[in-house]
Amino acid sequence: MRDGSLGGAETEGAGMETISVRLERLPHGADLEPPAYGSAEAAGCDLLAAVEAPLTLAPGGRALVPTGIRIALPPGYEAQVRPRSGLAAKHGVTVLNTPGTVDSDYRGEVKVILVNLGDAPFLVERGQRIAQMVVAPVTRVAWDETADLDETDRGAGGFGSTGL
Repeated sequence: MRDGSLGGAETEGAGMETISVRLERLPHGADLEPPAYGSAEAAGCDLLAAVEAPLTLAPGGRALVPTGIRIALPPGYEAQVRPRSGLAAKHGVTVLNTPGTVDSDYRGEVKVILVNLGDAPFLVERGQRIAQMVVAPVTRVAWDETADLDETDRGAGGFGSTGL
C-alpha cells in the first residue's frame, strides 16, 4: 500500500497478510524505487543501494550502505535486513549483522552493513539490490524464572550433538 497510512492488517491471497508501512524517501534516494518483492510469494523485499558514487568493497572490507529510505513500522512489528543469496553465492558478499533488526520505534535511515567475504573486489552501484527486508510480528517474552526445567530426550546437547 503506497498511501502512507498506518492501518490494520489485511489478508491477501494464499494466506499472506499485508500491513501498511509508511515510507519516506530521503533526498539521496528520491529517484530510486521503493523496496519491492521479486515474486508474488517472496517473503523479503529488495533494498537498493542509494550510494552517490560506486563503492568498491575490497576482499575482507565492509561498508555501511545507505538505502535512501526511512520507515515507520506499526507497533508489534520489526523489519529484518538479510543477505541476498545471489550476492553471497556468486560474490561472497553478505550482510554483516545478519539479520539486522529495524525496530518499530526507529526513525533513522535504513542502512545495510555489507561485507565482502569473497576473494575479489565487489562494486556496489547506485540502485543495485544489496539486501532484502522481511517485516514480521514481534513476540515479547515474560520470563518465568524457576529453579528447575523439565527434562527432554535431547537435554543440554547442542553444537552438533544430534549427529550432524
